[in-house]
Amino acid sequence: MLMALVLLLCACGTPSGNTQNNSAEEFVPGNHEDDTQGKDDQDDYCTQLLKSMTLREKVGQMFIIRPDQLVTSLAPASTHTSKASKVKTFSQEMLGTLKDYPAGGFIFFDKNIESKTQIMNFTAQAREVSKYLPFIAIDEEGGKVTRLAGSTDKGIRVKTYRSMESIGKTGDPANALEAGQTIGKYLEEYGFNLDFAPVADINTNPRNVIIGDRAFGSDPDMAAKMVCAFVDGLHESSVLSSVKHFPGHGDTTADTHHGSVAVKKTWAQLLEAELIPFRAAFDTTDFVMIAHINLPNATSDGLPASISRELITDKLRGELGYKGLVITDSLAMDAITDLYSQEESAVLAVEAGVDVLLMPLDYTTSFDAVVAAVESGRIPESRIDDSVLRILQAKSKIH
Repeated sequence: MLMALVLLLCACGTPSGNTQNNSAEEFVPGNHEDDTQGKDDQDDYCTQLLKSMTLREKVGQMFIIRPDQLVTSLAPASTHTSKASKVKTFSQEMLGTLKDYPAGGFIFFDKNIESKTQIMNFTAQAREVSKYLPFIAIDEEGGKVTRLAGSTDKGIRVKTYRSMESIGKTGDPANALEAGQTIGKYLEEYGFNLDFAPVADINTNPRNVIIGDRAFGSDPDMAAKMVCAFVDGLHESSVLSSVKHFPGHGDTTADTHHGSVAVKKTWAQLLEAELIPFRAAFDTTDFVMIAHINLPNATSDGLPASISRELITDKLRGELGYKGLVITDSLAMDAITDLYSQEESAVLAVEAGVDVLLMPLDYTTSFDAVVAAVESGRIPESRIDDSVLRILQAKSKIH
């Protein structure tokens, strides 16, 4: 099957009202999906592209941010609220910030959606204003965590799902595949190429306040089949997947949006339950999202999972052999911001082995901190290169 052309250096037409002019280069990733030579050509191209990038361009690839965060005239915290900075197009101010702080991707929320035409134009504009193909991301799990399916009041009509738990109860992975296919198809139509889904947590604690029916259920083997099927469905539309929230947020009673949360299980106990759906998806998912939970009986460093080298580099990549992209949960969540500065959390995440930093509270401050850490020698530039090469290789899958 012939593969579509992939734009790693975007074919950038200047959006209406904007003056930014970027160069364009088409990238043909290979002739056939199963062609080893084609895969080698993709990798060679990505390696050469990496060599052509400046340090700031490379660091920028490691951030996915809200478009609102490019509005530097706003207080950083206000860009994360639902009542402020309801950005629905790229302004001249935002383009100026993007030139100095080139982000690798954008995530869109309810407040960024006004209508079908507007959000389709906004995602198209995100490609146009980016020198390199950006991740265009959204939380579209199906069920209560959706952005498009929850926007019927804005004229958006797509299929809705009661919950992933309801699909899990059918016991048939074909239903999870159908959900992934349906969601992937409409995300592609609206211009998205990355879905922060599916939830791979298992709902093992009835007092859980954050996962609940977002999970496929409490049986890890059943959840594993559902997660893999959902991922396959997204991929049919060339929408990338991100299983979450590693190593499992199901056995908790609090929410990391609002403070520290601990999972008391040992690593051996996690291997027997919570980790099963994640491990099942390792060969197919594009991202694994790391939770901010603490693991006092599974790791010894005392750090939240998202900034723990012991968990990410030693266990996830080393012991478990995961080779794809690693992304943090939002770094604006209280479990991080209550304990760490923006500079510290960003640098610690990179040192831990994270490839993509999601929504730091203050984007420019976090960006500058990573650049400074490389320039000072604290973080070797080769460490940045490792992540950016993985990012470029993932982007080469996007049609």
